Amino acid sequence: MIGVKHVVRTALAAALGMGLGLSAAYAETKIGIAQFGKHPQLDETVTAFKAELVKLGIADAVFDELQVNFDATLIPQMVTKLASANPKLILAVTTPVAQGARQIVGNTGTPVVFAAVTDPVVAKLTPSWEAGDKNMTGASDLQDVNSVVKFIKQLLPDAKRLAYLYNPGEDNDVAVLKLIKEAAAAQGLTVVEVGLDNTNDIPMRVSSLAGKADVIYVPASNLVQPAVPAVAAAALSINIPIVNASAQAVRDGLVAAAFEVSYTKVGQNAAKLAAEIIAGKSVATLAPIKPSYADHTALINEKVLEKAGHKAPDSFKDCGCFVK
Repeated sequence: MIGVKHVVRTALAAALGMGLGLSAAYAETKIGIAQFGKHPQLDETVTAFKAELVKLGIADAVFDELQVNFDATLIPQMVTKLASANPKLILAVTTPVAQGARQIVGNTGTPVVFAAVTDPVVAKLTPSWEAGDKNMTGASDLQDVNSVVKFIKQLLPDAKRLAYLYNPGEDNDVAVLKLIKEAAAAQGLTVVEVGLDNTNDIPMRVSSLAGKADVIYVPASNLVQPAVPAVAAAALSINIPIVNASAQAVRDGLVAAAFEVSYTKVGQNAAKLAAEIIAGKSVATLAPIKPSYADHTALINEKVLEKAGHKAPDSFKDCGCFVK
């Protein structure tokens, strides 16, 4: 079922706050927001997107928000409904939603700004990292994979085998796999691939890593991230520490560490592109934005790390990145 539409009207409040007349208050900029489902990282992206637009001067924005509870079969219906309101643009959150939006509104003239898409080139959303498509560009959540692997090796210097959990059917996950292999080789790590096409297989697949992997990396996968509790339970039973793409699981005491992209920054990057489109700039001239190293943060849970039989090296002593 498509989630309830939330229409956020900021125009009147903004106009009254600036002492403008009512005629200005109703000069709305309609923006549709298509979200795959409710999830902390995706919610953070959308919240930051809306807040940043206001900071950039789009104070008359009206947001129509829909989500489909991660049911991909409902994406066409969601996008069609948002497009029927003739918005100035649509924010498409995650790769499946962006791909659905491209199919439905890609040639209608309605611009689409994607967010939380790992590799828009692999997903065939943009022709390259240097330019947008005719009606689509956006903000990637592509992690600096070299930095992720360096962090893993620094945290677990004796590790030799890195297990990577992913969905072979999701372009994002496959794109990261290629990058992980390249970065791991540079750090003397062998990658152990663990493909998952449904969450029911997780306990068995993770348990099968006993004696085959020294650390598990869980990417920002739409399939695997919601199942992190199951991944964590299975990994703990065989004493393999997890480094996750999301820090929330570290705070929740589920995994040992995380090196993550700031989804606030992803939302802000998407808003910057949206503001330029609203100002009249050609979408095709706007290159998709990828996070820089500075847009990442590390977090370590010492208790969980110790349960897996490891201690944080002294090099992390003054990092300020431990869960309190």
